[in-house]
This record gives sequence, structure tokens and C-alpha cells, in this order.
Amino acid sequence: MQLERLAALEVMSVNTYAEAQKEFIAAEQSLFECEQHLSNIAALEHPACYIQSAGKNIWLISSKSKPRLEVLIFLDEKTNMTTRLNWRQNFE
Repeated sequence: MQLERLAALEVMSVNTYAEAQKEFIAAEQSLFECEQHLSNIAALEHPACYIQSAGKNIWLISSKSKPRLEVLIFLDEKTNMTTRLNWRQNFE
């Protein structure tokens, strides 16, 4: 009986891990989409992230979905190239 419980807990653990990984990938993809369109924010009809200016061509982009991810981006105005300066997971 305990072996069955342990096996059930292991299945639940694997399913939880797989679901969390899918959510993490989706949050990272939304950040990447916003990062690509940073020079033309109006091109995004329904952005999946929050975009805030941090001054001097530096932007803070955070995902709206959970897990909440944040990246600090430098935008080169001449080439419209972005560079990630920092990445973190924001725990609530």
C-alpha cells in the first residue's frame, strides 16, 4: 500500500514539474517577443509583458503570466539591437 502511495506521489511530482516547465517556457517566450519589438512597442497588439523605462536606453520587461520573469534590456537606438543585462525570477 505504501509503495502505491509513493508511486502516485512520484507521478504527481513528474506532472507538476512538466507543467511548471511549460509555464516557464511560455513566460520566457513572451519576454522574448516583447524584447524583439522593443523599438516598436506599438506593433504589439496585446503585449504579454509589462515594459518600463529605466532611463538611458535601459528597459525593464516583466512577464504578466506566472512564473513572473524580469529582464533588464539595453536598447541601442542606432541599430535597434537589444542586449540582456540581467535576468531574474520575481517571487511574490
